[in-house]
Amino acid sequence: MTLEELVACDNAAQKMQTVSAAVEELLVAAQRQDRLTVGVYESAKLMNVDPDSVVLCLLAIDEEEEGDIALQIHFTLIQSFCCDNDIDIVRVSGMQRLAQLLGEPDEAQGTAEARDLHCLLVTNPHTDAWKSQGLVEVASYCEESRGNNQWVPYISLQER
Repeated sequence: MTLEELVACDNAAQKMQTVSAAVEELLVAAQRQDRLTVGVYESAKLMNVDPDSVVLCLLAIDEEEEGDIALQIHFTLIQSFCCDNDIDIVRVSGMQRLAQLLGEPDEAQGTAEARDLHCLLVTNPHTDAWKSQGLVEVASYCEESRGNNQWVPYISLQER
């Protein structure tokens, strides 16, 4: 590996960490401000009613769920809708970290039924110009990825 390749790999890893942190910050802020829609069906309903309010779509899946054909079909339809409506999309792995961020009960507790975290929409109603540094960072990453012909960028949320 050449020095240029090593520097490029290091920069990519650093960018991934920065975007990962931005996504985490964004999700916590969006949930706190009631700007987060959680669940495949809930997201589909919102995009059908008011697609212009959606600014980011996160499709979350872990490796062991990659073979779920029904979920893949839902993702394909959601991605298509997002592309048609100029909504940024990011694929995310790290469902356990996602559950932690959103305050989901542990599976071990077994008290409440966990929400479907496979699709998350961040909204920004037309009446409000919500500014979030996390949203700016993620949108910039999506734009940069599209410039590199990666239409649905991927990030991994790391356990803490």
